Amino acid sequence: MEDSEFDQIFAIMKASFPENERRTYAGAKELLSDPNYRLITEIEGSNNIIAFVAVWEFPLFRFVEHIAVDPVVRGSGLGGKLMTAYIGESLKPILLEVEPPATDLAQRRVNFYKRLGFHFNHFEYVQPPLQNGQLDLPLKIMSYPQSLTEAMFSLFKDILYTKVYKVNKFSELK
Repeated sequence: MEDSEFDQIFAIMKASFPENERRTYAGAKELLSDPNYRLITEIEGSNNIIAFVAVWEFPLFRFVEHIAVDPVVRGSGLGGKLMTAYIGESLKPILLEVEPPATDLAQRRVNFYKRLGFHFNHFEYVQPPLQNGQLDLPLKIMSYPQSLTEAMFSLFKDILYTKVYKVNKFSELK
């Protein structure tokens, strides 16, 4: 990936996620060397990236770390189109993290994924800090095409913690 392409993706990420829900520039760029990680982009006519999905591919499941659309074209259905295409190419379960639906915006996000066929799982989960000095972030896991059993959730969470967040699965994370 060219630096200019990554810069476009990171700009969309900064415009779409608060600091505690994204990595630093260097941390995000470092992921490009991980064989389990890939970026799927949507490019407009002038070769500018206008949306992306950042995903992790594991033997047992797939994980969507981020999906974002450039604020200029947000609301056009592009996010749903990207997710539908990603779901359509998958034979494995797909997981993603969402904020607990305690605000109108968080509820709208949960409903967006439910319309795509995702299920809200009620297990306790925190996202480990993505940057130094940040706190654990209480989130929820949504899964496609079905809800997770407690055993599946535990296994998938361990993989997320060790492979995506690079923390010991036996750490104090709850």
